[in-house]
Amino acid sequence: MLSSLLTPLLARTAARSTTTGAGPARIVNVASAGQAPLDFNDVLLERHWDGVQAYCQAKLAQIMLTLDHAELLRDHGVTVNALHPASYMPTKIVTHLFTVQSTLDEGVTHTARLITDPVLDNVTGTYFNRSRPARAHHQAYDTDARARLREISQQLTGVPFPTAPVPAA
Repeated sequence: MLSSLLTPLLARTAARSTTTGAGPARIVNVASAGQAPLDFNDVLLERHWDGVQAYCQAKLAQIMLTLDHAELLRDHGVTVNALHPASYMPTKIVTHLFTVQSTLDEGVTHTARLITDPVLDNVTGTYFNRSRPARAHHQAYDTDARARLREISQQLTGVPFPTAPVPAA
């Protein structure tokens, strides 16, 4: 929702930054390596609720929308990427359910790199596993599934997925 609502502002800001020499505007979605395909017949898991499944589907949905957003903004100076920053960082949910495997510093480092590294100025529509480009679950690359997800997202939130950035004013 937030990225969709900010799309016009990001595109205008990016257009102005090209004249100042600033880097591109960037959207970085924190996803996960834990991904599960969306069952469009029970997308809200009303028939078979499972918290881990819900988390994994939500993370894949983030990646799917990241790819669509990247395509939309590709020629507008805004990069859109997703990443799995680290595994089982010591967050509240992890410390109650899992064994910690990574530090918060690891996750912050990988996330900050996507935000600030000039090497990534023109990299968009990429899923990263920590610092490396990686393949997300295959459903992320299914354009029909992504279109269905955009429709469902709009129905659930009332916020339409942007179809084009607003031209610079």
